[in-house]
Amino acid sequence: MKNILITGGAGFIGSHVVRLFVNKYPDYKIINLDKLTYAGNLENLKDLESKPNYTFIKADICDSKTIDKVFKEYKIDSVIHLAAESHVDRSIKDPFSFAKTNVLGTLNLLQAAKNNWVEDVNKLFYHISTDEVYGSLNDSGFFTENTPYDPHSPYSASKAASDHFVRAFSNTYKLPIVISNCSNNYGPNQFPEKLIPLFINNICNNKPLPIYGKGENVRDWLYVEDHAKAIDTIFHKGKFGETYNVGGFNEWKNIDLIKVLIKTVDKLLGRKEGTSKKLISYVADRAGHDYRYAIDASKLKNELGWQPSLQFKEGIEKTAQWYLDNQDWVKNITTGDYQKYYQEMYKE
Repeated sequence: MKNILITGGAGFIGSHVVRLFVNKYPDYKIINLDKLTYAGNLENLKDLESKPNYTFIKADICDSKTIDKVFKEYKIDSVIHLAAESHVDRSIKDPFSFAKTNVLGTLNLLQAAKNNWVEDVNKLFYHISTDEVYGSLNDSGFFTENTPYDPHSPYSASKAASDHFVRAFSNTYKLPIVISNCSNNYGPNQFPEKLIPLFINNICNNKPLPIYGKGENVRDWLYVEDHAKAIDTIFHKGKFGETYNVGGFNEWKNIDLIKVLIKTVDKLLGRKEGTSKKLISYVADRAGHDYRYAIDASKLKNELGWQPSLQFKEGIEKTAQWYLDNQDWVKNITTGDYQKYYQEMYKE
């Protein structure tokens, strides 16, 4: 029996983690805490609303009084911390909101755990982070758990700072912690500010596909359900104080990924293959754009037995089909408040 607080559980990765834990562990009490900003969507979890082991709380991780109250009221003994501001472009325009949520919000959760966990038996603070804290790679090499931190954007700097606070609470207060750093996720329910859902939506609607620079930046891609399973594995099998890198063993140049997307979506729409290539446009590169990320997830594979289940092209087709089958979801999330946000975010 566990009482697990999952922060950011209405978001993209968080909703998949919540669903997995609620359905797989009926004896666990899952408390999903989310502020419901533009990227949080309870539509992602409608199938869980009647589950007896699931509770949703609308709250901000920066609200220390509410966080402490939740710990006490629900007797929280474990935290899976996913709540974060995560869009690099937005962090460049508004670094302060990233520092507030990602650093101070994490610190609030750590402080609540420290104050409420009198003993560390059956307790765990699991912090989910990003590979972007490691900086950028050239054409060779991989990020490992021992790669020095070298964040290049306000987003990655805020995540690096939160990682350091988690480790500091472990070292100073003996808080039982574990950290994982993951590569780029893709899959159903992702907010369409991110590359893959944005481009699927744009291909469907014959809108431009803006590519930074020459499209040669490289990312490692991980299907979100595989990431949720990795989180499950680390939560139950990971060693206190350890870090685990989670990757898809799956590197793609942006331009090559977009060509796969075009081929896949054109096929699913019944168009002639390659029809949507005309939508590609090249735009000025993003400030401080990291060239390449690549994760070495061999520690997680060798020590805990996890590895990704989907090949990329299979995952992309599954993802694209989901967006085509869920146009109402896409429409709902890309109108109203989202439009105001989007226009403000991307105005010159």
